[in-house]
Amino acid sequence: MQKLQSQGVHHITLTGADRQTSIDFWEGVLGMPFVFEQPNLDRASESHLYFDPGDGRLITIFTDEGRKPDPRRTPTEPGCVHHIAFSVSRVTFLQAIARLDARGIRHSGVKDRGFMDSIYFTDPLGLLIELASYRFDPPAGFTHADVLFEAHHIRVAKGDYNIAEPHLADAIEKLMERSRASLSADRSPKNPY
Repeated sequence: MQKLQSQGVHHITLTGADRQTSIDFWEGVLGMPFVFEQPNLDRASESHLYFDPGDGRLITIFTDEGRKPDPRRTPTEPGCVHHIAFSVSRVTFLQAIARLDARGIRHSGVKDRGFMDSIYFTDPLGLLIELASYRFDPPAGFTHADVLFEAHHIRVAKGDYNIAEPHLADAIEKLMERSRASLSADRSPKNPY
């Protein structure tokens, strides 16, 4: 028996209401270019809209002009989607509250997640959306997941409850040390002052 190895998210498809509500939210609020549209090939009465969330992958929406937006919270029972998180730059994150407030969109305010900051709000159909901004940049050649994997081990070894900034800084240092050669025989921290 062998795995079916994933290499990333190809796309996420959501059930939307009418076409314009989807365009206004995904492109008009979240800035995702509307890149492609065709009929839903499994249900001719629906259209299939494609949006680029910023990394070239896709968020797609099934729309039907007979459906109207319903802002009640989407189900969160087992097997349901709790929320979708989108990465935003630090400068965009720092503007998010003002930009949501300008539209009258209720939100959570900034939530400290230790390794990132988050803001939550719902789309016009009640799906919880998270804007997430990492507090760190991974070293060249590494991903955010690489840093978090290393930081997890540091956190557990220290007995800490959750990943925090010192774990991230130490993780980045370890990754750099393992991946970059040095002529120094002793690479331990020093105080030259």
